[in-house]
Amino acid sequence: MSENSFDLIIIGAGPGGYVAAIRAAQLGMNVACVEKRASLGGTCLNVGCIPSKALLNASEHYADAAGGTLAALGVDVGAVKLDLPTMMKGKDTIVTGLTSGIDFLFKKNKITRLQGTARITAPGKVSVSDGDDAGDYTAEKILIASGSHASSLPGITIDETRIVSSTGGLTLSSVPRKMVVIGAGYIGLELGTVWSRLGAEVEVIEFLPRILPGMDDEIAKKFMAMAKKQGLSFRLKTAVKSAKATKSGVTLTVEPAGGGDTETIKADIALVAVGRHPATDGLGLDDIGVALSDRGRIKVDGRFETSVDDIYAIGDVIDGPMLAHKAEEDGVAAVEMMAGHAGHVDYDLVPGIVYTAPEVATLGKSEDALKDAGIAYKKGSFPFSANSRARAQGHSDGFVKILADAETDRVLGVHIIGHEAGTIIHECATAMAFGASSEDIARTCHGHPTLNEAVKEAALAVDGRAIHM
Repeated sequence: MSENSFDLIIIGAGPGGYVAAIRAAQLGMNVACVEKRASLGGTCLNVGCIPSKALLNASEHYADAAGGTLAALGVDVGAVKLDLPTMMKGKDTIVTGLTSGIDFLFKKNKITRLQGTARITAPGKVSVSDGDDAGDYTAEKILIASGSHASSLPGITIDETRIVSSTGGLTLSSVPRKMVVIGAGYIGLELGTVWSRLGAEVEVIEFLPRILPGMDDEIAKKFMAMAKKQGLSFRLKTAVKSAKATKSGVTLTVEPAGGGDTETIKADIALVAVGRHPATDGLGLDDIGVALSDRGRIKVDGRFETSVDDIYAIGDVIDGPMLAHKAEEDGVAAVEMMAGHAGHVDYDLVPGIVYTAPEVATLGKSEDALKDAGIAYKKGSFPFSANSRARAQGHSDGFVKILADAETDRVLGVHIIGHEAGTIIHECATAMAFGASSEDIARTCHGHPTLNEAVKEAALAVDGRAIHM
């Protein structure tokens, strides 16, 4: 095999691509991974999941100190001053450390890294341009893991200065006096929370009559009430018709979602967070006959293979939630099946998490989904206000809700809003992966005092026998 020939070429080194590359190398494949960025890790590590969580963590500490929360615990820090450049430098240091860690893993697993822009010229052939490793390469199999880009709206041009996507929203040089967030999904609420904590007036505009589309409605309503108390304001059922950048800010034109009188809103920064679209442009898919869905995603079969033999796709470019951990699971399953092993991803058990304070975590079916499907269910809820660890930590807002099949008691969905919800949900993910009933969770001994006791109590509540409520 020549130095330009491989068993597998992966396009994209985000969570799906780099994890697939490592697993394929473990299985004995000679692997190359093409990434156009100078650093590995894709959107998630460079301009998405990791930097946003770093700023969420830092801004929460700042808000706790500046807002008097620490003083109430007997920790008097005096006057608090925001040092935004240092906060941003800390975020960048975290990102650099993690991306360089992937470089180490590539070297450890003898994965060839190709820097440049990839295009599939024919089955088994990839051309790389605009980078250090420009040239033509061949492989027995090709895996597309190119991820996604931020979407915008008609009449809005993202310049990453005044009108920003999540990328620009992570690198602002100063705290805006007013920020308008267009879209009330995960990204908009997380970044809106960051800048609100740091002193910005944040207004969230959402076309739908609710926030967090797709999440359990009860959880979404509770979160919006909490977010309002934290200073965010919301305009629901509102369409943004245009946004124009000026020297001093942004002028937005909005109207009711069903049509009506327009209104002008002025802000320093507009953050566009209306979703993401698959990054398939420039890959040459039309030329080689790779079929796409009406939504522009790559069609794949149960083995992640496209309509063209030996070309596969995973992550954000195919159907399913656009989440880093879903892409990782796709990648592992795809290469394991290429190597003749079993592989499977249960998309009902992909957690969705909003890393605000409190966190929001969801798994499985929502109440609305069960009602729409005509599935009879039982519900058990338990508030963190009745959980001793939550009270001791000063995080007693929120609750755990468990939905179980009315006949079999099998857990169908779990929805949590509260401190560390994104961590707590994984107990439920494990239980659901093994087909647990609410009775199984209820009869599992939980350490005291822990936040997870609220899960046990919610499971008991499914049968109307919660102890501490």
